[in-house]
Amino acid sequence: MQSTEEDYDYLYKIVLVGEAGVGKTHLLSRYVKGTLPKNPTSTIGVEFATRTVPLMTGGTVRAQIWDTAGQERYKSITSAHYRRAVGALLVYDVTNEKSFMNIKKWLDDLKENAETDIIIMLVGNKIDLCEKNPQCRKVTKEQGMKFAQCYSMLFEETSAVSVTRVREAFENLLQEIYNFKSRSAKARGPSESIGRVLVPQVEERRFIGCCNNI
Repeated sequence: MQSTEEDYDYLYKIVLVGEAGVGKTHLLSRYVKGTLPKNPTSTIGVEFATRTVPLMTGGTVRAQIWDTAGQERYKSITSAHYRRAVGALLVYDVTNEKSFMNIKKWLDDLKENAETDIIIMLVGNKIDLCEKNPQCRKVTKEQGMKFAQCYSMLFEETSAVSVTRVREAFENLLQEIYNFKSRSAKARGPSESIGRVLVPQVEERRFIGCCNNI
Protein backbone atom coordinates (compact mmCIF):
# COMPACT_ATOMS: atom_id res chain seq x y z
CA MET A 1 0.00 0.00 0.00
CA GLN A 2 1.42 3.39 -0.97
CA SER A 3 1.96 5.87 1.85
CA THR A 4 0.34 9.28 1.86
CA GLU A 5 2.32 12.29 0.71
CA GLU A 6 2.48 13.54 4.32
CA ASP A 7 3.89 10.33 5.80
CA TYR A 8 7.61 9.93 5.16
CA ASP A 9 10.89 9.55 7.04
CA TYR A 10 13.42 10.75 4.47
CA LEU A 11 13.41 13.22 1.59
CA TYR A 12 15.63 12.46 -1.40
CA LYS A 13 16.12 14.71 -4.39
CA ILE A 14 16.48 12.74 -7.63
CA VAL A 15 17.30 14.13 -11.09
CA LEU A 16 16.53 12.67 -14.51
CA VAL A 17 19.40 13.46 -16.87
CA GLY A 18 20.16 12.74 -20.53
CA GLU A 19 19.79 13.88 -24.12
CA ALA A 20 16.52 15.35 -25.41
CA GLY A 21 14.10 12.73 -26.66
CA VAL A 22 15.36 9.74 -24.67
CA GLY A 23 12.09 9.48 -22.74
CA LYS A 24 12.85 11.07 -19.36
CA THR A 25 9.45 12.76 -19.12
CA HIS A 26 7.67 9.55 -20.12
CA LEU A 27 9.50 7.60 -17.41
CA LEU A 28 8.59 10.18 -14.77
CA SER A 29 4.95 10.35 -15.82
CA ARG A 30 4.64 6.57 -15.93
CA TYR A 31 6.15 6.20 -12.48
CA VAL A 32 4.34 9.04 -10.71
CA LYS A 33 0.98 9.09 -12.54
CA GLY A 34 0.84 5.62 -14.04
CA THR A 35 0.19 7.09 -17.49
CA LEU A 36 2.11 8.61 -20.38
CA PRO A 37 1.95 12.36 -21.11
CA LYS A 38 -1.14 13.18 -23.21
CA ASN A 39 0.61 15.86 -25.26
CA PRO A 40 4.34 15.14 -24.96
CA THR A 41 6.69 18.03 -25.70
CA SER A 42 10.34 18.65 -24.93
CA THR A 43 10.94 19.72 -21.34
CA ILE A 44 11.79 23.40 -21.01
CA GLY A 45 14.25 23.95 -18.18
CA VAL A 46 13.13 21.67 -15.35
CA GLU A 47 9.93 20.15 -14.01
CA PHE A 48 9.43 18.03 -10.93
CA ALA A 49 7.02 15.65 -9.27
CA THR A 50 6.96 13.76 -5.98
CA ARG A 51 6.09 10.24 -4.88
CA THR A 52 6.22 8.69 -1.44
CA VAL A 53 7.69 5.19 -1.42
CA PRO A 54 7.91 2.56 1.36
CA LEU A 55 11.39 1.04 1.45
CA MET A 56 11.91 -2.71 1.49
CA THR A 57 14.07 -2.33 4.60
CA GLY A 58 11.52 -0.25 6.50
CA GLY A 59 10.93 3.47 6.61
CA THR A 60 9.45 5.67 3.92
CA VAL A 61 11.08 7.99 1.40
CA ARG A 62 9.54 10.96 -0.30
CA ALA A 63 11.22 11.21 -3.69
CA GLN A 64 11.37 14.67 -5.20
CA ILE A 65 12.11 13.85 -8.86
CA TRP A 66 13.37 16.59 -11.17
CA ASP A 67 12.99 16.11 -14.93
CA THR A 68 15.67 18.17 -16.70
CA ALA A 69 15.82 19.40 -20.29
CA GLY A 70 18.27 17.70 -22.61
CA GLN A 71 18.90 20.65 -24.92
CA GLU A 72 22.27 22.38 -24.67
CA ARG A 73 20.67 25.84 -24.40
CA TYR A 74 19.18 24.91 -21.02
CA LYS A 75 22.44 23.54 -19.58
CA SER A 76 23.03 26.41 -17.14
CA ILE A 77 19.50 26.05 -15.79
CA THR A 78 19.51 22.28 -15.47
CA SER A 79 23.01 22.08 -13.98
CA ALA A 80 21.94 24.41 -11.18
CA HIS A 81 19.17 21.98 -10.26
CA TYR A 82 21.64 19.11 -9.78
CA ARG A 83 22.68 20.67 -6.48
CA ARG A 84 21.69 18.67 -3.41
CA ALA A 85 20.61 15.76 -5.61
CA VAL A 86 21.48 12.49 -3.91
CA GLY A 87 20.41 10.28 -6.82
CA ALA A 88 20.16 10.40 -10.60
CA LEU A 89 18.73 8.39 -13.45
CA LEU A 90 21.09 8.90 -16.39
CA VAL A 91 18.95 7.97 -19.38
CA TYR A 92 19.79 7.07 -22.97
CA ASP A 93 17.72 5.65 -25.83
CA VAL A 94 18.76 2.11 -26.83
CA THR A 95 17.74 2.91 -30.42
CA ASN A 96 19.85 6.09 -30.55
CA GLU A 97 23.61 5.54 -30.45
CA LYS A 98 24.35 9.27 -30.11
CA SER A 99 22.39 9.46 -26.87
CA PHE A 100 24.63 6.71 -25.49
CA MET A 101 27.84 8.28 -26.80
CA ASN A 102 26.99 11.49 -24.90
CA ILE A 103 26.51 9.78 -21.52
CA LYS A 104 30.01 10.74 -20.33
CA LYS A 105 29.20 14.42 -20.85
CA TRP A 106 26.12 14.17 -18.62
CA LEU A 107 28.04 12.13 -16.07
CA ASP A 108 30.71 14.83 -15.87
CA ASP A 109 28.01 17.48 -15.33
CA LEU A 110 26.56 15.47 -12.46
CA LYS A 111 29.96 14.98 -10.86
CA GLU A 112 30.64 18.71 -11.08
CA ASN A 113 27.31 20.00 -9.79
CA ALA A 114 25.58 17.33 -7.67
CA GLU A 115 26.48 15.89 -4.26
CA THR A 116 29.86 14.15 -4.18
CA ASP A 117 28.26 10.91 -2.98
CA ILE A 118 25.44 10.89 -5.53
CA ILE A 119 24.14 7.44 -6.50
CA ILE A 120 23.58 7.11 -10.26
CA MET A 121 21.62 4.56 -12.23
CA LEU A 122 22.29 4.25 -15.96
CA VAL A 123 19.00 3.57 -17.78
CA GLY A 124 18.62 2.29 -21.33
CA ASN A 125 15.09 3.31 -22.31
CA LYS A 126 12.68 2.44 -25.17
CA ILE A 127 13.30 -1.31 -25.22
CA ASP A 128 9.70 -1.76 -26.43
CA LEU A 129 10.88 -0.58 -29.86
CA CYS A 130 13.47 -3.36 -29.92
CA GLU A 131 10.89 -5.97 -28.99
CA LYS A 132 8.83 -4.92 -32.01
CA ASN A 133 11.84 -4.71 -34.30
CA PRO A 134 15.19 -6.04 -33.01
CA GLN A 135 17.03 -4.17 -35.77
CA CYS A 136 16.09 -0.89 -34.05
CA ARG A 137 18.53 -1.56 -31.23
CA LYS A 138 21.76 0.42 -31.62
CA VAL A 139 23.14 -0.08 -28.10
CA THR A 140 23.37 -3.59 -26.67
CA LYS A 141 22.50 -4.38 -23.09
CA GLU A 142 26.08 -5.58 -22.60
CA GLN A 143 27.43 -2.17 -23.68
CA GLY A 144 25.21 -0.42 -21.18
CA MET A 145 26.11 -2.80 -18.37
CA LYS A 146 29.82 -2.47 -19.08
CA PHE A 147 29.73 1.33 -19.04
CA ALA A 148 27.70 1.34 -15.82
CA GLN A 149 30.18 -1.01 -14.19
CA CYS A 150 33.14 1.10 -15.25
CA TYR A 151 31.71 4.17 -13.51
CA SER A 152 30.21 2.46 -10.46
CA MET A 153 26.62 2.99 -11.56
CA LEU A 154 23.53 0.84 -11.20
CA PHE A 155 21.92 -0.31 -14.44
CA GLU A 156 18.44 -1.00 -15.84
CA GLU A 157 16.78 -1.25 -19.24
CA THR A 158 13.25 0.16 -19.29
CA SER A 159 10.23 1.07 -21.35
CA ALA A 160 7.71 3.68 -20.25
CA VAL A 161 5.41 2.50 -23.06
CA SER A 162 5.29 -1.18 -22.10
CA VAL A 163 5.82 -0.39 -18.39
CA THR A 164 8.96 -2.52 -18.27
CA ARG A 165 11.19 -2.08 -15.19
CA VAL A 166 10.09 1.53 -14.62
CA ARG A 167 9.11 1.13 -10.97
CA GLU A 168 12.17 -1.05 -10.36
CA ALA A 169 14.50 1.60 -11.79
CA PHE A 170 13.25 4.36 -9.50
CA GLU A 171 12.79 2.27 -6.39
CA ASN A 172 16.03 0.30 -6.65
CA LEU A 173 17.80 3.66 -6.88
CA LEU A 174 15.97 4.97 -3.79
CA GLN A 175 16.79 1.81 -1.87
CA GLU A 176 20.47 2.01 -2.80
CA ILE A 177 20.61 5.67 -1.69
CA TYR A 178 19.15 4.66 1.67
CA ASN A 179 21.55 1.72 2.00
CA PHE A 180 24.57 3.87 1.19
CA LYS A 181 23.58 6.63 3.59
CA SER A 182 22.87 4.12 6.34
CA ARG A 183 26.29 2.50 5.93
CA SER A 184 28.00 5.88 5.87
CA ALA A 185 26.12 7.09 8.94
CA LYS A 186 27.18 4.01 10.91
CA ALA A 187 30.79 4.47 9.81
CA ARG A 188 30.91 8.19 10.57
CA GLY A 189 28.74 8.37 13.68
CA PRO A 190 25.29 9.83 14.42
CA SER A 191 23.39 11.58 11.63
CA GLU A 192 21.95 15.03 11.77
CA SER A 193 18.21 14.99 11.37
CA ILE A 194 16.55 18.13 10.08
CA GLY A 195 12.79 17.72 10.37
CA ARG A 196 12.07 14.46 8.61
CA VAL A 197 15.04 14.77 6.26
CA LEU A 198 18.02 12.56 7.05
CA VAL A 199 21.30 14.35 6.36
CA PRO A 200 24.10 11.94 7.27
CA GLN A 201 27.77 12.74 7.07
CA VAL A 202 28.89 10.65 4.13
CA GLU A 203 32.14 9.62 2.57
CA GLU A 204 33.10 11.07 -0.78
CA ARG A 205 32.28 8.57 -3.51
CA ARG A 206 34.80 8.95 -6.30
CA PHE A 207 34.12 7.95 -9.89
CA ILE A 208 37.11 6.29 -11.52
CA GLY A 209 36.48 5.71 -15.19
CA CYS A 210 37.90 2.63 -16.85
CA CYS A 211 36.14 3.32 -20.17
CA ASN A 212 37.77 6.21 -21.98
CA ASN A 213 35.88 5.28 -25.10
CA ILE A 214 32.34 3.92 -25.27
